Amino acid sequence: MTHVTEHPPAPPTEPLLLQRGRSTVLAAAFVRGGTAAVLGLGGLAVLVTAAWIGSPYPDSGPGGALHTAAGLWLLAHGADLVRTETLSGVPAPLGLSPLLLMILPGWLAHRAARDTLEPDEGRPKPSTGGAVTAVCSGYLLVAACVAAYAASGPLPADPVATALWLPAVVASAAGLGVWTAIGRPLPRGEQAAVALRSAGLAAVTLLGGGAVLAGVALGRHGAEAQASFAGLAGEWSGRSGLLLLTVALAPNAAVWAAAYALGPGFALGTGAVATPLGFTGDAAVPAFPLLAALPAEGPGGWQHRAVAAVPLVAALALGWCAGRSARLWTVRETVLTALAAAGACGVAMALLAAAAGGPLGSGRLSAFGPVWWQTGAAAVLWSAAPGLPTALAVRAWARRGLKPTPVPVPLPVAAPVPGPSATGAVPGVLDADALGDPLAGPAESEDDCGLDAYDFLTAAWEPAPALPPTAPLPQPVPPLPPFPPPAPPVPPASRPAPAEPFGPAAPAVPPPPAPPRPAEHTEP
Repeated sequence: MTHVTEHPPAPPTEPLLLQRGRSTVLAAAFVRGGTAAVLGLGGLAVLVTAAWIGSPYPDSGPGGALHTAAGLWLLAHGADLVRTETLSGVPAPLGLSPLLLMILPGWLAHRAARDTLEPDEGRPKPSTGGAVTAVCSGYLLVAACVAAYAASGPLPADPVATALWLPAVVASAAGLGVWTAIGRPLPRGEQAAVALRSAGLAAVTLLGGGAVLAGVALGRHGAEAQASFAGLAGEWSGRSGLLLLTVALAPNAAVWAAAYALGPGFALGTGAVATPLGFTGDAAVPAFPLLAALPAEGPGGWQHRAVAAVPLVAALALGWCAGRSARLWTVRETVLTALAAAGACGVAMALLAAAAGGPLGSGRLSAFGPVWWQTGAAAVLWSAAPGLPTALAVRAWARRGLKPTPVPVPLPVAAPVPGPSATGAVPGVLDADALGDPLAGPAESEDDCGLDAYDFLTAAWEPAPALPPTAPLPQPVPPLPPFPPPAPPVPPASRPAPAEPFGPAAPAVPPPPAPPRPAEHTEP
């Protein structure tokens, strides 16, 4: 006897393979994030180690150089450091981050997230949230190890500032990378793109004008800057390190000068502010080459007030960029786009001002640099006040050659009159030949295949088939008038006699008389 056992069908393996593929992609994104952090740390460690090797009086061994590199790497992510070796013995915070150092870690995290979403043959594409989470997890794992290592060095990181700013910087860079990978989608399409482009142009103009102002001021105080440079470093190795630090802080100087041109200025310690209207308060300025370009104490002159041309040019650039693209927009859309661009420019300048400043110590040096909310608010006002009228004016100038396009009015279309088809049949009239003989049975066709008509009926347990929608019956067509129309009848009295084609007719000849009929004889 043979027993047959039925086995259930095997579950499909495609979802399992897809899940494994996604797990592999997320693991690869985690590794990418950790690799980006290691590359940024390694590049900074090379520079610090080279400076330590060239130093004629190294105070510590290679371990001290590596601890310093770890602290500077955390400082490049916005974390505040704590200087434990001070003259007073009281730990002092150090939170002024060189903006140039922040470019490399941010770019590495951005690229790691962007490369995660690139299409790879044979592997599924992860979600945007999964890509950001995986990259940030790998990056922050390395950052936690670096923070623990730097805690035992001369520049440990503040735990609160590290936990607050470092994840925010990494998540922002990774989010921008994912946004770039999916095509930079925007909620309102073209208007949002124009607003961002206009805001970017205004921000770049402000930063470029700030860099020019800082360069001009440094050139005017070249002697003081050179004396400060020579007093801080005497050997070539020290001068090389001081030069690298000056270059790393050059973007900070451009942001400070832009905030100075916008009006709020920047703080030089508690109670000391430098604005175009004047330098007030007692500044606590350490010796540094870039700080030699600060304005003199006292009220500002016309050359200090002339820096207002920088935000004015930035606002005009914003209005020109927004109005040039608003040629076919309404006035409301143009106004909203210009205001959105001004708001985005203010947000960008506020973020840059917050990153460019920070404490240099305790006490009077606890406030150093521009105030972020004042700088952002001034950027919004400067961008909106001249930028909005400029955008409307540029839009009006661009529309001067446009002519109103007439809207075509659709003409009524007459319904087609059905005529006889190619077979001679008139629509709406049944053909007797097509109906066939009603007494004759159904004609057999080759497709019947021996099936009976009852085989196509629906059983009692089967659902009735859905009938297809029927087309509406055609309306009866009125009879067409004859073409050409018949001529009106002519009365007999006025009807002319037909013409004789061969002349007058001959007179009628009477027929010959019939012969007489013979008399009949009867038999007696």
